[in-house]
Amino acid sequence: MQVINKYFTQLTAAQAQQFETLLRLYPEWNAKVNVISRRDIDNLEVNHILHSLAIARFVQFAPGTQVLDLGTGGGFPAIPLAVMFPATHFHLVDRIGKKLRVAQDVSTQAGLDNVTVQHGDIREVKGAFDFVVSRAVMPLPDMVPLVRRLIAKPQRNAVPNGLICLKGGNLDDELRPYAKQVVIEDISTYFNEPFFATKRIIHLPIII
Repeated sequence: MQVINKYFTQLTAAQAQQFETLLRLYPEWNAKVNVISRRDIDNLEVNHILHSLAIARFVQFAPGTQVLDLGTGGGFPAIPLAVMFPATHFHLVDRIGKKLRVAQDVSTQAGLDNVTVQHGDIREVKGAFDFVVSRAVMPLPDMVPLVRRLIAKPQRNAVPNGLICLKGGNLDDELRPYAKQVVIEDISTYFNEPFFATKRIIHLPIII
């Protein structure tokens, strides 16, 4: 919790307890289901939880916001964000059932009543969402056609509805088709740990 507390100083006691629960449960689950690289589980707080919370620095979700986490795996970035935004609903989708079981158990034990999970393909998802979030799932040109129909038209946040992705590396080719619309934020402007030197938030508004 030391690193999380450094950047998020206004956590309630309940939120602090929920983050402690995440830090306890993920290593326990990871010994049984490989949701995080076993070489990386010791870096859970920075590389996975804090990385997910970069989105909380980019946008403060308004109460009632609906967020879809595409390819959530064990619950990143949605579960840390669900702790941070208890008045926002997060719907987690993944095709790998055993990873979703981890996400379901962690969210249940952490007392997150703003999380739902769906095992299956994104094409099976119904509903309307203010944002679709993802962490290194697929290139934007592949993702946009899959999620466009799911983006809600009414705007309730300061940031336009659309995709918010956590990505790293060279993104020039991937982002070129969206050069006039995409917003790129270096996560190193939020967090100073070396891990974030090449990490970015990609926001692509999708206007319906």
